[in-house]
Amino acid sequence: MRLYIISNRLPVKVALTADRQMVLSRSEGGLATGLNSLEISCEKRWIGWPGVCTDSEEEKRRIRLQLEAMNFHPVFLSEKQYENYYEGYSNSTIWPLCHYFYAYTQYRQDYWAYYKEVNMLFCEEIAKIIQPDDWVWVQDYHLMLLPGLLRKKFPFLHIGYFHHIPFPSYELFRILPERACILDGLLGADFIAFHTHDYVRHFISAAERVLNVEFNLEEARVGNRIVRVDALPMGINYALYHKASEQPKVQETIAHLKAKYGGSKLILSVDRLDYSKGILHRLRGFANFLEHHPEYREKVVLVMVLVPSRDRVDSYADLKTRIDKEIGLINGCYSTVDWTPVYYFYHGFLLEELTAMYYLADVALVTPLRDGMNLVAKEYVATKRDNQGVLILSEMAGAAVELHDALTINPNDISQIENAIHQALQMPEAEQKARLAAMQTVVSRQTVNKWAGDFMGEWQQTVYKNQALARKKLTSDTALQIQRAYTASYRRLIILDYDGTLVGFQNKPQDACPTPELIDLLKRLASDPCNHVVINSGRDHFTLEKWLGAIPLSFAAEHGAFYKENGAWHKNVSDYTWNEGILSILKLFVNKTPKSSLEYKETSLAWHYREVDSWLGELRSKQLVNALVDICLKQRLQIMQGNKVVEIKRMDCTKGTEIQRLLQNGHYDFILAMGDDVTDEDMFCALPANAYTIKVGNISDTARFHIPLQAGVLPFLSGLARSVEDERGFRSLKGQVMSVFNCLKNFIGNKSNLSKIVYIMI
Repeated sequence: MRLYIISNRLPVKVALTADRQMVLSRSEGGLATGLNSLEISCEKRWIGWPGVCTDSEEEKRRIRLQLEAMNFHPVFLSEKQYENYYEGYSNSTIWPLCHYFYAYTQYRQDYWAYYKEVNMLFCEEIAKIIQPDDWVWVQDYHLMLLPGLLRKKFPFLHIGYFHHIPFPSYELFRILPERACILDGLLGADFIAFHTHDYVRHFISAAERVLNVEFNLEEARVGNRIVRVDALPMGINYALYHKASEQPKVQETIAHLKAKYGGSKLILSVDRLDYSKGILHRLRGFANFLEHHPEYREKVVLVMVLVPSRDRVDSYADLKTRIDKEIGLINGCYSTVDWTPVYYFYHGFLLEELTAMYYLADVALVTPLRDGMNLVAKEYVATKRDNQGVLILSEMAGAAVELHDALTINPNDISQIENAIHQALQMPEAEQKARLAAMQTVVSRQTVNKWAGDFMGEWQQTVYKNQALARKKLTSDTALQIQRAYTASYRRLIILDYDGTLVGFQNKPQDACPTPELIDLLKRLASDPCNHVVINSGRDHFTLEKWLGAIPLSFAAEHGAFYKENGAWHKNVSDYTWNEGILSILKLFVNKTPKSSLEYKETSLAWHYREVDSWLGELRSKQLVNALVDICLKQRLQIMQGNKVVEIKRMDCTKGTEIQRLLQNGHYDFILAMGDDVTDEDMFCALPANAYTIKVGNISDTARFHIPLQAGVLPFLSGLARSVEDERGFRSLKGQVMSVFNCLKNFIGNKSNLSKIVYIMI
């Protein structure tokens, strides 16, 4: 097994000198840093852009040879591809949209065309080297189409995807013209993960509303596969940062920084250049702090480290200019001969230099306006050992979900930044250490290796579940085995659910009437004297009688409350008068939930929400269950949640109790049961282990087999009916042949007829 990590760029960056020599350096960014340090048991390989564009085939060959020796496989891009795919669609369309900077979002057809082109290029490069048992882990928003492209090319490939930036709310995501294509691409993965549950919720909402994909908690059925979604906050290499201050080079750097900044309190800000980081808000908050707290002038410095990024994007270049201006204004206003308020560095630092600054800093100012995670906050906490420090953290960063003991602020509120700085500088040492200790406990547990391990674990579970699903899938071979058992039997029990099994779900339940094809099929099955065919449904008996009563079938209606045998209906329960309180609650939810409806049955009430917006329907169904629980318990009533329905019924009848009655009254050498909903699980459980139980739609733990789509049910049943009909035809033909043979044999046995036969033959 090999793990391929697919990302926009490799963990190393290739640069070409003036004389075209290669220089390798570490890639910036949290993704490269985090993934490069993860430890896994299987062989790990990287696929990504090497950081340089070249048209020379010889240079490409040299770069490829050197990188592949390090298990890095380069994907070469032209200048035009890089500009329009990376700086264009990825960072001028997707990035601002996901970070809620709608005004910065650019929509251009050429950006989208190049994004598709580069994603396909990655797919083609991967296709050259992967093997069937390999695992492909796609990273981040640059390659959101890639899982779907790989799935089409390799249907059984193991594909995971992690989204490292925020996933926006549906109301914002729906603005994207290519929204459906993006979601289709992501759903090509087996497992999709985000940093926080908020992002998971937004993604599920978008998939449900744009593609009409139905999620059951964190899982959705996409074709014949299960796709799982979960929140897995990314961590850091805790030991690396926590032990950094023990290294001689780091100690030397700490001593140098102490001498440089004297006895000033050190506030540290480390970011990549980006408008989502809230850098201008941070500077203005610091300026206000100096204005309103003059006692701290010449006693505190802000060290601002900005790592260059996307300089060629206009919005980034403009931001750089504005930051330079703001820093100039602060230093111009407050500087003295011996003191500069803001030390500004526009370049990256070596790990030893960065950890030294983390260790020395009294305050870390991490205030992004929106951030998927933000590993700087975790790195700062991890680096502290026996020294104090305070983390000021934006509540808009994914890290805020875990680091509760930071001073959390709204980064849009300049006064909160100012006050947090003051609070941090005034905080007692004991409180600082207590807060750091609590956060270190979290960061030390949720490391990058644990994150990767958790991802791989859930991904593997999803893959194994899909493999189990594939084994349960009703293949042509399995169908043939069932047909053989069917034709060889003499007393058969066939139990069929109606909605979702024999007919597809309709938005309005009354529209789910039987098709001529279904009626013909049921007639064929019922005409076989060996068959006892039962429609076991939650439908009321009036509807079943109206639609199918002319066919000589048996029925169990309203989950077994009524049954029909030998042409007569019977009632299993006594008359019941519905409590007015229950009725009023159900009517209230019908009124407050557009497109929902209430179905009245003699023994149950069903609130349907098939036409309701998926998010609202799920919300209202949970609210309805909560509202009904107490009163239903008092009335000894059962609440059942099915496919887009909440049903209230008596406890004394289920689809399982009806099965028990059928088995008591007859002996069968072949049993087949088919259903699609949670209510059918009672039916499957009540049947003997050798019964052929088939779940339609979602996989079932109790059913032996599985048909992914309702459209496959009637052809399967028709195949059963046809197998017996063919067998009868064969037996009939065989009988006719044997009759002629015997007649001829008897005829020949009479010697007086021999001459007649010879004459006829002549």
